[in-house]
Amino acid sequence: MIIDQAIYRDGRRQVCGDLSDELASLRDEDDGFLWIGLKDPTDAEFALVNDELRLHPLAVEDAVRGNQRPKIEHYDGSLLVVLKTLRYIEETSDVETGEVMVFLGDRFVVTVRRGDGNPLADVRRRLEQESEHLQLGPAAVLHAVMDSVVDNYTHVDEEILVDLEEIERQVFGGARDVDATAIYRLKREVLEIKRATGPLASAMERLFFHPQKAIVENDDRETLKFFRDVQDHLLRTNDHVESYDRLLTDILNAYLAQISVQQNDDMRKISAWVAIAAVPTMVAGVYGMNFQYIPELEASVHVDGREFYYGYFVVLAVMVTVCVGLYRAFKRSHWL
Repeated sequence: MIIDQAIYRDGRRQVCGDLSDELASLRDEDDGFLWIGLKDPTDAEFALVNDELRLHPLAVEDAVRGNQRPKIEHYDGSLLVVLKTLRYIEETSDVETGEVMVFLGDRFVVTVRRGDGNPLADVRRRLEQESEHLQLGPAAVLHAVMDSVVDNYTHVDEEILVDLEEIERQVFGGARDVDATAIYRLKREVLEIKRATGPLASAMERLFFHPQKAIVENDDRETLKFFRDVQDHLLRTNDHVESYDRLLTDILNAYLAQISVQQNDDMRKISAWVAIAAVPTMVAGVYGMNFQYIPELEASVHVDGREFYYGYFVVLAVMVTVCVGLYRAFKRSHWL
């Protein structure tokens, strides 16, 4: 649907009438531009706008299909900029991806937003309050949109850092409720951010080395300084995301190593208790064979005129002594 459309002359907003008449007037006067904002447009709605603007067929195809990788493409005097939007969802700690396409041409700008992330209404209002910046024309709109999208990357970056520090604290703080699934999910969110920010950085490099007329008119390269600032923020976010990806890999490996060490400790404890239990079991098994003659069980002394058979107690004492000795030995070797 068409969210908003307006004419901008000398940085001031004016009501937009018929698109054909307004564009013809803007091109004749060589002043001002038209800005149309679309949100999840249908094919029919986009076709209505395209009939007036005459966008390149390949650009139209990208806009209709959506789900494009971040890029900057030049089509016969017009420019298509595809940006991925990111939205951090507090309840689930997930990162939701959307898309913003910006078409720049002769005296017009069209923004197409898909998804709920990064609304552009605030961008338009802020620009309308900065008439001096808005006088730069379509380039000012592209800069404002890119700046808003990249600033939102920074916000998502900060939220991901908080989640990463929490997982790091759990893994290396000895918490028992750490879940490998949480580490894997966060790693997937980081990869989602990389898909949005990585290609855009390389696309912006092409913009600086080969600036298009839709951005730089009359060799006025001062306009590119605004985009340099956006690029700096983007590159900083990319550096952070790359470090998060490597750190999550290290955390996952450390967590798996901890699990392996814990399993080894458990196996050593089990083995130690089995060894301790095996001694009395073996001795009891020997004396449970029902031999007809077991001399040590016949051993006795006379106490107060009565015969006392002490072999049973000697065997018990031997079993207890051996078990205690094994326990102390395993304790000294940290098996228990």
